[in-house]
Amino acid sequence: MWNQENLKNIDVLGSNLECIKDGFAAFTLLASRILLDERLGTEGKDGMVTFEKNRWYSLNQFLRAFERIGKEFGVYTLKQAGMSIPKNAVFPPSVVDIDSGIRSIDVAYHMNHGIKGQALFSPQTGEMREGIGHYGYERMPTKKLIVSRCDGPYPCAFDEGILTAMAQRFETSATVVHSPNGCRSRGAESCTYNISWR
Repeated sequence: MWNQENLKNIDVLGSNLECIKDGFAAFTLLASRILLDERLGTEGKDGMVTFEKNRWYSLNQFLRAFERIGKEFGVYTLKQAGMSIPKNAVFPPSVVDIDSGIRSIDVAYHMNHGIKGQALFSPQTGEMREGIGHYGYERMPTKKLIVSRCDGPYPCAFDEGILTAMAQRFETSATVVHSPNGCRSRGAESCTYNISWR
């Protein structure tokens, strides 16, 4: 299980913090207040939080903001925040379909988290360092079904949003269902999501 101690050295790029504001849609001032309360970003003249996109911010503080949002506004907002990430991301030319899209999430996840200013995935060397879990990929043969086992520290609804947006980018009929067999919110080590399409 994840806790503040085993994540204390992990940071997240500022460009990712924008997703919480996106998840709030018309209520971005509320999102800004929560992020500022957690000492993330700086307050602009309009009261809105701003981030330096290439600066590293504390993952623990970011996760505390997620926890507060989940308690105060519910899982729908967390899912919307997750859905904003792949919708706004730039993908390499190798990401051309739902399979390559879902596989790419883990690499992007590690590129956007780091330790002491060094991303956990290097595109130059292909090296991936551990420390934040993974977004899994397993294609079920002869079926339009991908199983993704997620064991990172983010809330279930956020992960579901990321997987949904990425899947629907390539297959508009795609749905993502959280498997009832275990959940991190109830003490399991991972959550499993079934991604299917017509």
